[in-house]
Amino acid sequence: MTAEFVPYMNQVLDQIEQPNLQEAMRYSLLAGGKRLRPRLFLAVLASFNHSLEAGLPVASAIEFVHTYSLIHDDLPAMDNDDLRRGKPTSHKQFGEAMAILAGDALLTDAFALVATSDYPDTVRAQMTAALSVGAGSHGMVAGQVRDMLGEHQQLSLPALTQLHQEKTGALLQAAMKMGLAAVDASERDKRALARFAGAFGLGFQIKDDILDATATTAELGKTANKDQAEAKNTFVRLLGLDGAKEALALQVTAADQVLHEVSRPVPELNLILDYLK
Repeated sequence: MTAEFVPYMNQVLDQIEQPNLQEAMRYSLLAGGKRLRPRLFLAVLASFNHSLEAGLPVASAIEFVHTYSLIHDDLPAMDNDDLRRGKPTSHKQFGEAMAILAGDALLTDAFALVATSDYPDTVRAQMTAALSVGAGSHGMVAGQVRDMLGEHQQLSLPALTQLHQEKTGALLQAAMKMGLAAVDASERDKRALARFAGAFGLGFQIKDDILDATATTAELGKTANKDQAEAKNTFVRLLGLDGAKEALALQVTAADQVLHEVSRPVPELNLILDYLK
C-alpha cells in the first residue's frame, strides 16, 4: 500500500512554486521510513473494500503531519538530532529557519489535502477533526511537552504510558479514526479497531524504545542510545530491557485479540501488526 500514495505525494510537491521550500519538503517527506500511519489508514479502507485511490490525499496528509513532527522534533531546541532515516536531519541540510518553514508548510498543507479530497462534507469534517486532535494540544504536541518536561525525572508507568499515548499513539489513533470515517463499519467494529490502534500505538513506542537501546545507528537510521544519553523517559529505562519486551508482547497480544473480534477478515491490519512481532 505504500507505493500507492508516494507518487501522489510527489504530484503534490510538484505544485509548490517556491523551489527552496519544495526541495526541503521533498527531502524529508520522501526520505523513506515505515509510513505506518498512512498505511494504517489505507489498511482500514482495504479491509472494508473502500477505494484506495479516493484515500490517497488523506493518506498523504497523514504522512505530511508525521513528517512535520519529525522535522520539528529534530531541531536543536527540541531533541537536537543530526540523523533521520540515515540522512542529515532537515536543519542540518537546509538550516534551522528552512527546516521550521518546511515543517510548517507540511502541517498546513495536510489540512488542505483533507479538505479538498473527494469525500462527502461530513466525512471530511470528521477526518479534519481527528487529524487536528491527534496532532495538536490534545495529542502529539501535548505528548512532546510531557516528554520535554519529564527529562531527567523518573516518570511512573501510568505517566509514561500517557505521554506516549499522546506523543506517538495519538496520530495512529487519528489515522484509524480517519479510515473508519470513510467506510461502512458497524459500531462494534469501530470500537474494536479503536482499541487495536491504541494497543498498536503503545506497542510501537515500546518497540522503538527497545530498538534505541539495542540497535546500531546504521540499523536505526538515527543516533542509537540517544534516549539513554539524554535521560529520556523510556520503557526500557523504567522496566529494563526484559520488562520492556514483556510489555511489548502484552500489547501485541491485545492488538491481535482485537482483530479477531472484527466481523470480517482484516489481513492488511494483520500485516501492520506484524511490524511489532
